[in-house]
Amino acid sequence: MQHVFIIGCKGIPAAYGGFETFVEKLTEYQKSKTLKYHVACAVDEMPSEREFEYNGAHCFCIQWKKLGPARAIFYDVEALNWAIAYVQRNNIEHPIFYVLACRIGPWAAHFAKRIHALGGKLYVNPDGHEWLRAKWPYPVRKYWKFSERLMVKNADLLICDSQTIEHYIHEEYAKYSPSTTYIAYGADVARSKLADDDSQWLAWLVEHDLKPFGYYLVVGRFVPENNYETMIREFTASDSKRDFALVTKVDDKFLAELEKRTHFKSDPRIKFVGTVYDQELLKKIRENAYAYLHGHEVGGTNPSLLEALASTQLNLLLDVGFNREVADDAALYWAKDDGGLASLINKADKFDTKQLDDADEASTLRIMSNFSWSYIVQQYEKVFVK
Repeated sequence: MQHVFIIGCKGIPAAYGGFETFVEKLTEYQKSKTLKYHVACAVDEMPSEREFEYNGAHCFCIQWKKLGPARAIFYDVEALNWAIAYVQRNNIEHPIFYVLACRIGPWAAHFAKRIHALGGKLYVNPDGHEWLRAKWPYPVRKYWKFSERLMVKNADLLICDSQTIEHYIHEEYAKYSPSTTYIAYGADVARSKLADDDSQWLAWLVEHDLKPFGYYLVVGRFVPENNYETMIREFTASDSKRDFALVTKVDDKFLAELEKRTHFKSDPRIKFVGTVYDQELLKKIRENAYAYLHGHEVGGTNPSLLEALASTQLNLLLDVGFNREVADDAALYWAKDDGGLASLINKADKFDTKQLDDADEASTLRIMSNFSWSYIVQQYEKVFVK
């Protein structure tokens, strides 16, 4: 039996972001009978039962420390300590420790040494360019870059969910001769379970004064590097009669900055509609969007992009390597030049039924062929079992 300890996600059942969904799907779609997953789960208060089973995986709880943004670092450290002790107690041979993201670089050499002493391996998912994210203050970005270097240096294998990230790892850290492999993130292609006359779906439309296929859509974190300013400015400059629905948890300070720069409140088409945590409703919202706008320019294979390609008929993406490698020719692309996206929106607004159907078929096929969860999990099992 090959035991794999997954450290770095907040836990399963998934209730948060990309890594959590990945681990849920990794366990849900498991086919190999020779794999046993162990998943660290973050909790605010320790439950009476610290360990439990979910999707066949052994889950163990680690309590958050009240350390602000640094709590994620110490969560990973404590989870690794607990997992190593578990391996020792149970005499597990040749364990794999798979750490998601590069938060604990200063401890990487220490843990690599302990893991190797157990006959185990340290695998790392380097995630995206966290050190480029504008949401982090400069000292934090410096830490991310420093930590990334040490994680790369000490990992036995880096599993990159983006070919662009994999190339970057080899170029930036060539002196360490890093061992890497590429396995993308995944997506589901199944339609939403909500019918067109579902009361929850209709209530959402009424609440936000939207109509099916009468809106452009974006879903993502409300951060500058996702280019909300460019998308809003360009949409207000377009001639579209449709709305622009933004599904995001707004930050008041950033929202005020956007209003100052774009004056979006004077355009009734721009609608911040809050967050949507119900996954079936969110899928329905994607399916009924006229088109999806994607402005992410930092990170690896972005989950929201995959979900849009799987669900939305037409996708307009910022032209960067991360997005190109995912969508290839199954999307339209825009640059941040003045007027570029506005012009593309005007063009997209005039698409006929055949053009929309062709775009929908191409993006769905792209997901089914390269990013379905069953395929992604199969790739992971090959790496773990070998």
